[in-house]
Amino acid sequence: MKYKWIVGIDEAGRGPLAGPVAVGAAIVAADFDWTLVAGVNDSKKLTAKKREEIFKITKKLKVYGKLDYAVFMVDAKIIDKIGIVPAIKKALGKALQKVTGKINPKDLKVLLDGGLKAPDEYINQVTIIKGDGKEKVIGLASIMAKVTRDNYLIKISKEKNLLPYSLEVHKGYGTKKHRKAITTFGLSSIHRASFCKNIVIK
Repeated sequence: MKYKWIVGIDEAGRGPLAGPVAVGAAIVAADFDWTLVAGVNDSKKLTAKKREEIFKITKKLKVYGKLDYAVFMVDAKIIDKIGIVPAIKKALGKALQKVTGKINPKDLKVLLDGGLKAPDEYINQVTIIKGDGKEKVIGLASIMAKVTRDNYLIKISKEKNLLPYSLEVHKGYGTKKHRKAITTFGLSSIHRASFCKNIVIK
């Protein structure tokens, strides 16, 4: 079957101790020219500088109407309340709806990374293990999700109550330095309490 549009979906921030989880969705025409945004790959395999470069190019291409993307984030409080999997599902549904709008699901092919799944109305969907390194459209979604989330954490890291945690360095992941900060200062408003149960707070 010939599809008019291809959508890629990936998430960033499933495992950190702090901050939101982000889901990115990118949509391109089936005949999209990938030379317009060279170097797309699994976001984890790219340098921060390369991710930022692709992020900026993609934003410009969106303005020119060459592609579209959306990133939705679900914060730590909701993750604690409903769990990480439902939180990702919630963000995924919103991101997908944002980029597909009124497009007939029959005209779409939705490619998802890892264990992700789109709502049932998206009848042409394929989940691909390590898809962010195999399909450029998933790789692009992963880059947009990661850079959006990283930039958000860098921005809020400057808030007075969050300064002790050095979020701009580890982006909320459970590094030794981050865990030590939690044991010393306790949990902040953006920490996922359900992820920090094994850390002894003084």
